Amino acid sequence: MAFKKYKTVASGEIFTADYEIQKSKFIAHVKKVETEDEARNFLQEIKKKHFDATHNCSAWILGVNGEKQKSNDDGEPGGTAGNPILETIKKNDLVNVIVVVTRYFGGIKLGAGGLIRAYSHTAAIGLSASKIIVMTPMQKISIEINYNFLASVEKWIRIKNISVENIDYADNVTLNLLIAPKEVDDRLTELTDLTSANFQYAIKDEILVAISADD
Repeated sequence: MAFKKYKTVASGEIFTADYEIQKSKFIAHVKKVETEDEARNFLQEIKKKHFDATHNCSAWILGVNGEKQKSNDDGEPGGTAGNPILETIKKNDLVNVIVVVTRYFGGIKLGAGGLIRAYSHTAAIGLSASKIIVMTPMQKISIEINYNFLASVEKWIRIKNISVENIDYADNVTLNLLIAPKEVDDRLTELTDLTSANFQYAIKDEILVAISADD
């Protein structure tokens, strides 16, 4: 099964950011979700926490190709809250994420344009405060070498910046590596040259690995 690379936020955390304008306070809440049930549950969690807020507006995008998208104005004038949040998520090229923006009304109306700008800005600073990751397809490959080649292979791993899941020291050394699928053939060719073809390998599962967008 081949996976597709996609960008999202780190799982297991809720990222927040605050914005105040004309005495109205806006709070962004950002979380990684993968199903509509997860998104709805998180929205209800925020609504319960901020039960005294004027509005809890939201948007989410689910699926690696953004197949499922939903936005909600939660009582704000149509198109002034949910859709600006949704467009901000799109602009950041993120999927499998929900953004809820809570508003505490300060008594001064912002107008439609002001609301759109406020919700867009709050969503944007919420996403800026989030840890962005790239879910990246990686091929698991197990290689077995003689101890005579260990030092040179470890140097090659460092130079090529290859991730090592684990190493098993037995009669020979078995290294379990994670390599980008498109680089597998080149890396095996390099190993063949490095060891004069004195190694065994097995190609295992392809998996998705979370890599920080800052790396």
